[in-house]
Amino acid sequence: MRLSTKSRYGTRAMLDIAINYGKGPVSVKSLAKRQDISVKYMEQLIPSLKLAGLIRSVRGARGGYTLSKHADQIRLRDIIDALEGSIFPVDCVDNPEMCDRAKKCVTYEIWKDIQNTINDMLDSLTLADIVKRQLKINSTKPLFKK
Repeated sequence: MRLSTKSRYGTRAMLDIAINYGKGPVSVKSLAKRQDISVKYMEQLIPSLKLAGLIRSVRGARGGYTLSKHADQIRLRDIIDALEGSIFPVDCVDNPEMCDRAKKCVTYEIWKDIQNTINDMLDSLTLADIVKRQLKINSTKPLFKK
């Protein structure tokens, strides 16, 4: 299973917005520049994050985006779900009825266990946890371009 660039870049965007929380809205242009992502691609990610209620827009000359709730209330799974939808290692885990073998298939149980482990990990990390990890790394090596 592989997450798309939408999830990777969207998580970086949320991290950037969270790190700048309380400093005013973050513009798409500044966000894209710091994250080395095109403005056009960033503009494709923002609506999904906004629709999921993770960020809100602020209008005006100094407008941009800010978190819609505190970073400790946003789970990594919220971000991934907003950008990817639900993720499953194989189709039968998402829809067991599609496979006649699901009820008697050991591999179905294995894929389901893998899915549960992934979900547990995504649920256990909040955006605040990710910010703390990034700030710890930043003490030795900055992530963002100036």
